[in-house]
Formats: sequence, C-alpha cells, structure tokens
Amino acid sequence: MGFKSFALGISVRVGLIVLTVFLGVYFYMQETAMAQTILFFFILILLTINLISYGNTTNKKITRFLESIRYSDFSSSFTKDSRLGKSFREMNMSFNEVIDAFKKTRAQKEEQMLFLQIMIQHINTGIISFDSAGRIGVINGTAKQLLQIPQFKDINDLGKLSIELLKNVLQLSPGGSFSIKINPELHLNVQSAAFKMEGNSWTLLSFQNIKSELQKNELEAWQNLTKVLRHEIMNSMTPIASLANSLGTILEEDVEERQDALIVERESYQDLKEGLATISKRSIGLVDFVNAYRDYTNIPNPNLKPFLVHQLFENICILLKEELAKAKIKLDAEISPKELELVADQDLIQMILINLVKNGKEAMDKSQNRIIHLKAGLDKHSYPYLQVIDHGEGIVPEAIERIFVPFYTTKKTGSGIGLAISRQIMNLHRGNLVVNSIPNEKTVFTLTFG
Repeated sequence: MGFKSFALGISVRVGLIVLTVFLGVYFYMQETAMAQTILFFFILILLTINLISYGNTTNKKITRFLESIRYSDFSSSFTKDSRLGKSFREMNMSFNEVIDAFKKTRAQKEEQMLFLQIMIQHINTGIISFDSAGRIGVINGTAKQLLQIPQFKDINDLGKLSIELLKNVLQLSPGGSFSIKINPELHLNVQSAAFKMEGNSWTLLSFQNIKSELQKNELEAWQNLTKVLRHEIMNSMTPIASLANSLGTILEEDVEERQDALIVERESYQDLKEGLATISKRSIGLVDFVNAYRDYTNIPNPNLKPFLVHQLFENICILLKEELAKAKIKLDAEISPKELELVADQDLIQMILINLVKNGKEAMDKSQNRIIHLKAGLDKHSYPYLQVIDHGEGIVPEAIERIFVPFYTTKKTGSGIGLAISRQIMNLHRGNLVVNSIPNEKTVFTLTFG
C-alpha cells in the first residue's frame, strides 16, 4: 500500500478490520450466509496479520539499526520508508547520522591505534604486555633488541635470558619496579602496570638498559666522594702537619741540653702540650670520619621478615623513654590499621626511626610543642608507610635534599652520615626516605615501602 503517512496506513487497516468484523457479524446473523461468514473470518485474520506486520516496521528498523551497531556493519542505509511520513523521515535521518558518527569514531580509533602502534615501535623503551595466562600481547622492537629472544610467544620465554629476571617479573606487583644486571652490557630497569581489556587481566612491562646512566651516576658519585674525602682529610692533615712542624721548631730552638738532661722553658712546654693535644684531637676526628665512611659503605643486606608495626613502635618508646623524659619530650604513636604489618628488616628500620626521633629531639630544644609523633598507615595504593613528625626548628628549603648527602650536616655536632645511611637502608628495602619541612612549624620524615 502506497500510503504517504504511517498514521494513515494504520487508520485504514484498523478501519478495514472494523468493517470486516461488522460484515462478519451481519452475515453470521443471517443463518443462510455461513459461507460468507467464514470468508469474512479469513479476511479478518489476513487484515490483522497485515496490521501487525505493518506496525512492526519501526521495530524491524530499530532491530536492524542495533544489529548494525553490534556487528560494526556501518554500510546500512535507512531511506526506503521515508515515504511513510515525516516521523519516519526524521527517524531515518537520525539513524543515518548515528551510523555516520560511528563510522567517524571507528575511523578515528583506527587512526589512533595505528599511531599508538607506530609510537610503541619507535620509542627507546622496551614494551611487553602479557595476559594472566602468560600469552604475549604487544612487544616492540626495542624489547626484542634488548632481550635478544627469538620466538617470543610466552612471558616464560624470559627465562631463556635470565631465570632471575623471569622470577622477579612474575613476583612484581602492579606499579612496582626493580633493576637487575643480566650481563656486563645489560643492566635492566623494569617497571610494571596492570590493566583490564575485554574482561582479561593484562600486565604491561617496560624495560630500559640503564648501564650508561649507572656508569654516569657512579662516576659522579666517586667524584663527589673524592671531593668529600679530600676535604675532610685535608682539614685534618693540614693542621697536623703545621703543628708537627711548629713543635719540631720548638724542640730545635727552645730545648737546651744540660749534662744528661734536656731543659725546656715552661712556655715552650705549654706550647708542646697544647700542640700534641690538638694533634691527638684531630687524629681522633679523622679516625671517626673513616669509621663513618666504613659504616656507610658496609650496610648489611636486609633480612626481610613480617612483623607488626605496633611491636616496632613499642620497642622504640621503651628504648628512648628515659632520654626523651629528660628533655621533657613526649613520644606518641598512631597506627591505622591497628594490626598493620611490614615485611622488612625490623632491626634496620628500628635504627632509622631511632635516628630520626633523636634528630627531632635535638631540633626541639627551643620548641613549645614538645611532642614527637610516630605514625604508620597505608597510602592510596595500599602500600605501608612510617612517619616521624616533630615540631622543631625544621629544615630550610636550600638544605632539604642535601641533608641526605653523606657527611653533610646542619648540626654543630655529628658526622652527617645518619640520614645518608637511613636512605641507603630504605633503598635496599626497595623503598624511599623523604622529608617535608616547614621551618619552626613541622618536619615530617616518611619511610615508604613497595
């Protein structure tokens, strides 16, 4: 039926059905017209079927539209029934606009995917992704060049290069990282990230050969260390050499030989005594410096074991109770959750916290708020952290990073090695030690793990 309006088509079909019903009833009332009644009954069925089919035009169109979206078949066009009225023309136009929008979006995504693939293949960082079953998803050319593994199909193929590398990768938590030396020419830094795609869990690994960077940092470290050693040794040896020369002059000029005895004037004797005391003091200082250097370069590898943080805090409170009481400083502890557990070397971590608490005590000589806080908790990534918070004089911005440099100190006494050793210990735990300070208000040292 060539109706120009869908509504008119429905109205005509309903009218014909009603008319057929009336005629059927009329002939049914005529006892002699049974054949006509049956005929009108079949006509009524056909008209009803036609009405239903005609009414389902919109449903069929919507179904075809949704199937086009579902199967990404954007070749469909909706124009054939525009003659059925304005509403159908508008619906067809909307369908076509949506189809065009999906076409455009898919084309943009394909372009972005192509750009991403090209970028991944050209960056200087090795990239590998694998799913929960170990199957490789993406691997770029840099990764193949670094790892030198042909036929890389499964993450377990990393074992062909290094069993230890494979073990560390499989144990690596999302967001974690580690470094490993494979051979003299390959020292890898590996970082991990996790994501989900199409219901599957995936892990993304990035690989970088940090050999040249390590060599550069090592050279700079040795240069800095040499400067420190030269500075400290010269500070001790120069006055010792000068005093020894002066004392030699005194012995030559002011000592008189009389019979079997050597006579020295009282003033010269006093000069000799003071000079020898100074030499002794500077020598002891030099020995202390060498011992501090030895301590810094001989930190033992941590013995990692699980322990409860509240036990750690209790030990520190007991050990420092009398010392802090004499200074009229209170030490309090806060742990959330209460049963927070760490996997670390308890003795080494305890040494760090004791050093930080003592530093806080020394910084609070003139402070009115005489409380040092020990705090423990979980960060936004659920990694544990420990904090030591004091309200002392604080650290000026210019010195905030230099305080971790070996032998640098802002105190009148001390070797300047404590914080350097503390950060070194945290590095061995694959963690970090950082500080934030507002001078004369608050200083927070944070130990992060994971």
